[in-house]
Amino acid sequence: MVGWVSALPLMTRLLEALKPGDRDWVLAQQLDPQRLPAHIAIIMDGNGRWARSRDLPRVAGHQAGMESVREAVETCARMGIGALTLYAFSVENWKRPRAEVETLWRLLGVYLQRELPTIIEQNIQLSAMGRLEELPATVREELESAMAATATNTGMRLNVALNYGGRTELADAVNAILQEARASGSLETLKVDEDAIAARLYTAGLPDPDLLIRTSGEMRISNFLLWQIAYAELYVTDTLWPDFRRADLLSALLDFQKRDRRFGGLSPDVHPAETESPVALEALGSPR
Repeated sequence: MVGWVSALPLMTRLLEALKPGDRDWVLAQQLDPQRLPAHIAIIMDGNGRWARSRDLPRVAGHQAGMESVREAVETCARMGIGALTLYAFSVENWKRPRAEVETLWRLLGVYLQRELPTIIEQNIQLSAMGRLEELPATVREELESAMAATATNTGMRLNVALNYGGRTELADAVNAILQEARASGSLETLKVDEDAIAARLYTAGLPDPDLLIRTSGEMRISNFLLWQIAYAELYVTDTLWPDFRRADLLSALLDFQKRDRRFGGLSPDVHPAETESPVALEALGSPR
Protein backbone atom coordinates (compact mmCIF):
# COMPACT_ATOMS: atom_id res chain seq x y z
CA MET A 1 0.00 0.00 0.00
CA VAL A 2 1.38 3.38 -0.97
CA GLY A 3 1.20 6.40 1.31
CA TRP A 4 -1.36 9.17 0.97
CA VAL A 5 1.03 11.41 -0.95
CA SER A 6 2.61 10.29 -4.20
CA ALA A 7 5.52 8.04 -3.24
CA LEU A 8 7.41 8.13 -6.53
CA PRO A 9 8.56 11.80 -6.56
CA LEU A 10 9.13 11.75 -2.81
CA MET A 11 11.31 8.66 -3.12
CA THR A 12 13.32 10.81 -5.52
CA ARG A 13 13.65 13.33 -2.68
CA LEU A 14 15.36 10.66 -0.58
CA LEU A 15 17.71 9.58 -3.36
CA GLU A 16 18.68 13.18 -4.02
CA ALA A 17 19.70 13.53 -0.36
CA LEU A 18 21.99 10.48 -0.53
CA LYS A 19 25.44 10.10 -2.00
CA PRO A 20 25.53 7.69 -5.00
CA GLY A 21 27.40 4.53 -4.10
CA ASP A 22 26.95 4.85 -0.33
CA ARG A 23 25.24 2.00 1.52
CA ASP A 24 22.05 4.00 2.11
CA TRP A 25 21.86 4.91 -1.58
CA VAL A 26 22.36 1.27 -2.64
CA LEU A 27 19.61 0.10 -0.27
CA ALA A 28 17.21 2.84 -1.36
CA GLN A 29 17.75 1.95 -5.02
CA GLN A 30 16.48 -1.57 -4.32
CA LEU A 31 13.13 -0.39 -2.95
CA ASP A 32 9.95 -0.48 -5.03
CA PRO A 33 8.37 2.99 -4.55
CA GLN A 34 4.93 1.52 -5.34
CA ARG A 35 5.10 -1.01 -2.50
CA LEU A 36 6.04 1.19 0.43
CA PRO A 37 3.91 0.86 3.58
CA ALA A 38 1.32 3.56 4.14
CA HIS A 39 1.92 3.49 7.89
CA ILE A 40 5.01 2.42 9.85
CA ALA A 41 4.99 1.97 13.63
CA ILE A 42 8.16 1.69 15.70
CA ILE A 43 8.76 0.43 19.25
CA MET A 44 11.92 2.37 20.10
CA ASP A 45 13.61 0.04 22.58
CA GLY A 46 17.14 -0.33 23.93
CA ASN A 47 18.11 3.14 25.15
CA GLY A 48 18.92 1.88 28.65
CA ARG A 49 20.99 -1.07 27.43
CA TRP A 50 22.85 1.20 25.02
CA ALA A 51 23.83 3.48 27.90
CA ARG A 52 24.68 0.62 30.27
CA SER A 53 27.00 -0.98 27.72
CA ARG A 54 28.97 2.29 27.73
CA ASP A 55 28.88 2.79 31.52
CA LEU A 56 26.68 5.84 31.02
CA PRO A 57 23.50 6.88 32.87
CA ARG A 58 20.22 5.84 31.27
CA VAL A 59 19.47 9.44 30.32
CA ALA A 60 22.44 9.31 27.92
CA GLY A 61 20.68 6.52 26.02
CA HIS A 62 17.46 8.51 25.76
CA GLN A 63 19.41 11.52 24.57
CA ALA A 64 21.28 9.49 21.95
CA GLY A 65 17.98 8.02 20.77
CA MET A 66 16.81 11.49 19.70
CA GLU A 67 19.18 11.35 16.74
CA SER A 68 17.58 8.07 15.66
CA VAL A 69 14.16 9.71 15.86
CA ARG A 70 15.34 12.55 13.66
CA GLU A 71 16.76 10.21 11.03
CA ALA A 72 13.70 7.95 10.97
CA VAL A 73 11.32 10.90 10.65
CA GLU A 74 13.34 12.58 7.90
CA THR A 75 13.78 9.36 5.93
CA CYS A 76 10.10 8.39 6.08
CA ALA A 77 9.02 11.89 5.10
CA ARG A 78 11.38 11.94 2.12
CA MET A 79 10.10 8.54 0.96
CA GLY A 80 6.47 9.66 1.08
CA ILE A 81 5.36 7.37 3.91
CA GLY A 82 1.84 8.45 4.91
CA ALA A 83 2.17 7.98 8.67
CA LEU A 84 4.88 7.16 11.20
CA THR A 85 3.86 6.25 14.77
CA LEU A 86 6.56 6.23 17.45
CA TYR A 87 6.07 4.57 20.85
CA ALA A 88 7.64 7.18 23.12
CA PHE A 89 6.08 6.66 26.57
CA SER A 90 3.73 3.93 27.76
CA VAL A 91 1.21 4.00 30.61
CA GLU A 92 3.53 1.54 32.36
CA ASN A 93 6.56 3.84 32.08
CA TRP A 94 5.34 5.88 35.06
CA LYS A 95 6.78 3.03 37.17
CA ARG A 96 10.30 4.14 36.27
CA PRO A 97 12.32 6.33 38.66
CA ARG A 98 10.90 9.84 38.91
CA ALA A 99 14.15 11.44 37.78
CA GLU A 100 14.15 9.36 34.58
CA VAL A 101 10.51 10.19 33.82
CA GLU A 102 11.13 13.91 34.31
CA THR A 103 14.18 13.67 32.07
CA LEU A 104 12.07 12.08 29.34
CA TRP A 105 9.65 15.01 29.47
CA ARG A 106 12.52 17.49 29.27
CA LEU A 107 13.97 15.67 26.28
CA LEU A 108 10.58 15.77 24.57
CA GLY A 109 10.55 19.54 25.02
CA VAL A 110 14.09 19.79 23.63
CA TYR A 111 13.12 17.67 20.63
CA LEU A 112 10.04 19.75 19.86
CA GLN A 113 11.92 23.01 20.14
CA ARG A 114 14.88 21.82 18.07
CA GLU A 115 13.05 19.87 15.38
CA LEU A 116 9.87 21.91 14.89
CA PRO A 117 11.36 24.17 12.17
CA THR A 118 12.46 21.09 10.19
CA ILE A 119 9.10 19.37 10.73
CA ILE A 120 7.32 22.43 9.37
CA GLU A 121 9.76 22.74 6.45
CA GLN A 122 9.16 19.09 5.50
CA ASN A 123 5.37 19.59 5.59
CA ILE A 124 4.97 17.02 8.41
CA GLN A 125 1.86 17.10 10.56
CA LEU A 126 2.58 16.32 14.22
CA SER A 127 0.01 14.53 16.35
CA ALA A 128 0.02 12.67 19.65
CA MET A 129 -2.11 9.88 21.08
CA GLY A 130 -2.70 8.42 24.51
CA ARG A 131 -4.16 9.73 27.73
CA LEU A 132 -2.64 13.13 27.08
CA GLU A 133 -4.73 14.81 29.78
CA GLU A 134 -2.58 13.02 32.39
CA LEU A 135 0.68 14.51 31.12
CA PRO A 136 2.35 17.33 33.10
CA ALA A 137 0.83 20.71 32.21
CA THR A 138 4.03 22.10 30.68
CA VAL A 139 4.42 19.01 28.50
CA ARG A 140 0.83 19.31 27.27
CA GLU A 141 1.32 22.98 26.46
CA GLU A 142 4.51 22.35 24.47
CA LEU A 143 2.89 19.47 22.63
CA GLU A 144 -0.30 21.36 21.83
CA SER A 145 1.70 24.34 20.59
CA ALA A 146 3.76 22.15 18.25
CA MET A 147 0.69 20.33 16.94
CA ALA A 148 -1.08 23.63 16.29
CA ALA A 149 1.95 24.91 14.37
CA THR A 150 1.82 21.89 12.02
CA ALA A 151 -1.96 21.40 11.85
CA THR A 152 -2.27 22.62 8.27
CA ASN A 153 0.65 20.59 6.92
CA THR A 154 -0.34 18.01 4.33
CA GLY A 155 2.63 15.63 4.29
CA MET A 156 3.46 12.71 6.52
CA ARG A 157 1.64 12.35 9.85
CA LEU A 158 4.15 11.98 12.68
CA ASN A 159 2.12 10.36 15.45
CA VAL A 160 3.77 10.16 18.88
CA ALA A 161 2.36 7.71 21.45
CA LEU A 162 2.61 9.32 24.91
CA ASN A 163 1.11 7.86 28.08
CA TYR A 164 -0.21 5.23 25.71
CA GLY A 165 -1.35 1.65 26.23
CA GLY A 166 -3.17 -0.63 23.80
CA ARG A 167 -5.52 -1.92 26.49
CA THR A 168 -6.35 1.55 27.81
CA GLU A 169 -7.01 2.67 24.23
CA LEU A 170 -9.55 -0.12 23.75
CA ALA A 171 -11.14 0.64 27.13
CA ASP A 172 -11.40 4.32 26.21
CA ALA A 173 -12.98 3.44 22.85
CA VAL A 174 -15.62 1.21 24.42
CA ASN A 175 -16.38 3.78 27.12
CA ALA A 176 -16.80 6.44 24.42
CA ILE A 177 -19.33 4.22 22.64
CA LEU A 178 -21.25 3.67 25.89
CA GLN A 179 -21.27 7.37 26.75
CA GLU A 180 -22.58 8.29 23.29
CA ALA A 181 -25.30 5.64 23.57
CA ARG A 182 -26.37 6.92 26.99
CA ALA A 183 -26.48 10.50 25.72
CA SER A 184 -28.65 9.51 22.75
CA GLY A 185 -30.89 7.17 24.76
CA SER A 186 -29.94 4.16 22.64
CA LEU A 187 -28.08 2.14 25.26
CA GLU A 188 -30.67 -0.66 25.35
CA THR A 189 -30.35 -1.29 21.62
CA LEU A 190 -26.61 -0.69 21.42
CA LYS A 191 -24.68 -3.14 19.25
CA VAL A 192 -20.90 -2.73 19.18
CA ASP A 193 -19.09 -3.85 16.04
CA GLU A 194 -15.53 -3.51 14.74
CA ASP A 195 -16.26 -0.33 12.81
CA ALA A 196 -17.65 1.36 15.92
CA ILE A 197 -14.52 0.54 17.91
CA ALA A 198 -12.11 1.50 15.12
CA ALA A 199 -13.82 4.89 14.73
CA ARG A 200 -13.12 5.72 18.38
CA LEU A 201 -9.51 4.59 18.65
CA TYR A 202 -6.78 7.18 19.08
CA THR A 203 -5.70 6.38 15.52
CA ALA A 204 -9.12 6.97 13.93
CA GLY A 205 -8.59 8.37 10.45
CA LEU A 206 -5.19 6.72 10.01
CA PRO A 207 -4.66 3.49 8.09
CA ASP A 208 -3.58 0.57 10.26
CA PRO A 209 0.20 0.05 10.32
CA ASP A 210 1.51 -2.13 7.52
CA LEU A 211 4.87 -2.56 9.25
CA LEU A 212 5.76 -2.70 12.95
CA ILE A 213 9.46 -2.39 13.74
CA ARG A 214 10.89 -3.26 17.15
CA THR A 215 14.50 -2.56 18.05
CA SER A 216 16.71 -4.28 20.68
CA GLY A 217 15.66 -7.83 19.81
CA GLU A 218 12.80 -8.22 22.28
CA MET A 219 10.10 -10.52 20.90
CA ARG A 220 7.01 -8.86 22.32
CA ILE A 221 4.45 -6.18 21.43
CA SER A 222 4.53 -4.36 24.79
CA ASN A 223 0.88 -3.31 24.75
CA PHE A 224 1.31 -1.28 21.56
CA LEU A 225 -1.45 -0.84 18.96
CA LEU A 226 -3.06 -4.14 19.89
CA TRP A 227 -6.08 -3.57 17.64
CA GLN A 228 -4.32 -1.88 14.75
CA ILE A 229 -1.52 -4.40 14.14
CA ALA A 230 -3.82 -7.36 13.51
CA TYR A 231 -2.28 -7.82 10.05
CA ALA A 232 0.88 -5.74 10.34
CA GLU A 233 4.16 -7.29 9.26
CA LEU A 234 6.53 -7.55 12.24
CA TYR A 235 10.23 -6.78 11.94
CA VAL A 236 12.52 -7.25 14.94
CA THR A 237 16.15 -6.18 14.91
CA ASP A 238 18.82 -6.65 17.57
CA THR A 239 20.01 -3.10 16.91
CA LEU A 240 19.47 -0.86 19.94
CA TRP A 241 17.43 2.25 19.23
CA PRO A 242 20.29 4.80 19.57
CA ASP A 243 22.19 2.83 16.90
CA PHE A 244 19.19 2.56 14.54
CA ARG A 245 19.97 4.57 11.43
CA ARG A 246 18.67 5.10 7.90
CA ALA A 247 20.30 1.89 6.64
CA ASP A 248 18.47 -0.11 9.33
CA LEU A 249 15.14 1.41 8.33
CA LEU A 250 15.76 0.78 4.64
CA SER A 251 16.72 -2.83 5.44
CA ALA A 252 13.42 -3.25 7.30
CA LEU A 253 11.53 -1.90 4.30
CA LEU A 254 13.35 -4.25 1.92
CA ASP A 255 12.41 -7.16 4.17
CA PHE A 256 8.80 -5.92 4.24
CA GLN A 257 8.66 -5.89 0.45
CA LYS A 258 9.67 -9.56 0.34
CA ARG A 259 6.68 -10.58 2.48
CA ASP A 260 3.59 -12.27 1.03
CA ARG A 261 0.72 -10.37 2.67
CA ARG A 262 -2.47 -12.47 2.44
CA PHE A 263 -4.69 -10.94 5.18
CA GLY A 264 -6.18 -14.37 5.89
CA GLY A 265 -6.65 -15.27 2.23
CA LEU A 266 -4.50 -17.22 -0.19
CA SER A 267 -1.39 -16.15 -2.03
CA PRO A 268 -2.07 -15.11 -5.65
CA ASP A 269 0.21 -17.91 -6.84
CA VAL A 270 -2.00 -20.61 -5.30
CA HIS A 271 -4.01 -22.26 -8.10
CA PRO A 272 -7.68 -23.00 -7.31
CA ALA A 273 -7.08 -26.64 -8.25
CA GLU A 274 -4.84 -26.98 -5.20
CA THR A 275 -7.79 -26.30 -2.88
CA GLU A 276 -10.59 -27.90 -4.90
CA SER A 277 -8.95 -31.19 -5.92
CA PRO A 278 -11.35 -34.18 -5.55
CA VAL A 279 -8.40 -36.25 -4.39
CA ALA A 280 -7.72 -33.79 -1.60
CA LEU A 281 -11.38 -33.74 -0.58
CA GLU A 282 -11.51 -37.55 -0.61
CA ALA A 283 -8.49 -37.68 1.69
CA LEU A 284 -10.47 -35.74 4.26
CA GLY A 285 -13.04 -38.55 4.43
CA SER A 286 -16.81 -38.49 4.08
CA PRO A 287 -18.87 -36.61 6.65
CA ARG A 288 -20.58 -38.85 9.21
